[in-house]
Amino acid sequence: MSASAKEVRFDDYTMWVELQDGRTLGVPLAWFPRLLHATPEQRMHFEISAGGLHWDALDEDISVEGLLAGRGDMTHRPARAA
Repeated sequence: MSASAKEVRFDDYTMWVELQDGRTLGVPLAWFPRLLHATPEQRMHFEISAGGLHWDALDEDISVEGLLAGRGDMTHRPARAA
């Protein structure tokens, strides 16, 4: 059974995701630059789906599976060192 989000809240530095199974994840906003630079009002306009979280106005999609695996924003990966 995959984990799904039940509730999301924010403080100045962290996104808190409460899961249906009772766990709460604290994720640094620095992992998701779009959320980090968004206003508090923009952050609160999200949708919870079976797979994760979606912010239409911010063009941000975050899977609960990715959060559990410790993955941040995968759209701008840093270049590998040679």
